[in-house]
Amino acid sequence: MPRSHIPAEVIAAYRSARYQAGSGPDAMILRVDQYSEPLSQLFATSGHRCAAFITACNPFGVRQSPEANRAACVRLRKRLAQYVPQLARIIEGVGLDSAGDWPGEESFLILGLDLETSRALGRDFHQNAIVWVDKDAIPRLILLR
Repeated sequence: MPRSHIPAEVIAAYRSARYQAGSGPDAMILRVDQYSEPLSQLFATSGHRCAAFITACNPFGVRQSPEANRAACVRLRKRLAQYVPQLARIIEGVGLDSAGDWPGEESFLILGLDLETSRALGRDFHQNAIVWVDKDAIPRLILLR
């Protein structure tokens, strides 16, 4: 594995986090390196073969105020709107720290967003990592630094 500027304990936290797409009874919980049957079914019904789970919260893992995080997510949502003609669906979600040390991070599951574009968005919003899924419906942690 290539070296990263991200501390090992932070990477471990990302790997153990729960990535929730949607809310209520239709919510999907994604976990890094674990097959997701609900996401596989969503791919089958939507025709998509990949997706990204991205946030704009807490750039480079530095805790921000709720107001700053909300403003960053508004900017990300506006940026995602440019992909809507090519993408059928953007699902609002939340990244959840399994240890409960961090508040949930507003996030988006974007169906059809390729890996290159997903990486670029994550970098543009100063994220350490994103979660990306290809047709196998197994979310992967993609380190950006």
